[in-house]
Amino acid sequence: MLLIPAIDLKDGQCVRLRQGDLADATIFSEDPAAMATEWLDQGARRLHLVDLNGAVAGTPKNLTAIKSILRAMDDEIPVQIGGGIRDLNTIESYLDIGISYVIIGTAAVKDPGFLRDACSAFPGSIIVGLDARDGKVATDGWSKLTRHDVYDIARKFEDYGCEAIIYTDIGRDGMLSGVNIDATVKLAQAVSIPIIASGGVTDLRDIEALCAVEEEGVQGAILGRSIYEGTLDFAEAQALADELNGETE
Repeated sequence: MLLIPAIDLKDGQCVRLRQGDLADATIFSEDPAAMATEWLDQGARRLHLVDLNGAVAGTPKNLTAIKSILRAMDDEIPVQIGGGIRDLNTIESYLDIGISYVIIGTAAVKDPGFLRDACSAFPGSIIVGLDARDGKVATDGWSKLTRHDVYDIARKFEDYGCEAIIYTDIGRDGMLSGVNIDATVKLAQAVSIPIIASGGVTDLRDIEALCAVEEEGVQGAILGRSIYEGTLDFAEAQALADELNGETE
């Protein structure tokens, strides 16, 4: 079970949002590179970055902070990023500076041809972010709920060749209300590529619940507010996940 600390970037700072609301942001660090180093020191095996300004603008807006994080990581662990990725040039630019995985969200739903082209041009590097409420996909920072069934669209994107799917239950993100295990497992069972859970992880009980369904295809989880507000100790959580799944250093 891969536990992935999230660093959400807004105006060059590390923040967390409640249910994707940019107006409801809590600043946790003014030095994202130092924050990234802290997670690395605690045993993180991957980092999850989100360019929140970029998600709104449709183009990267926190490159200075992103590059500082990559320098701090020095290729020690993979780094994935999402937020405002709308064209192949942006993907190529991110991969060129050392990003390992690029996450395509709204653009994948609105322009499936772009996702198909991205998976073809950069095999093994494209992750799809699917945000859903009650089984329906949401787009545009969760402001629009589509008629797309999340399971149907996940199968289509799997056929395109995406590496994994990050699944966010938008009713739980940033709310410390627990992971929607049933919905996450249902999605994992619908496809053969890995599912990474996002939204609602609160404490060690959520880690135990996720580990119990890892064999269903739930490869990992993104951790945000819980590790910043202290309801979950990251190093303890990863150690527990390793123990439960029989992994040792």
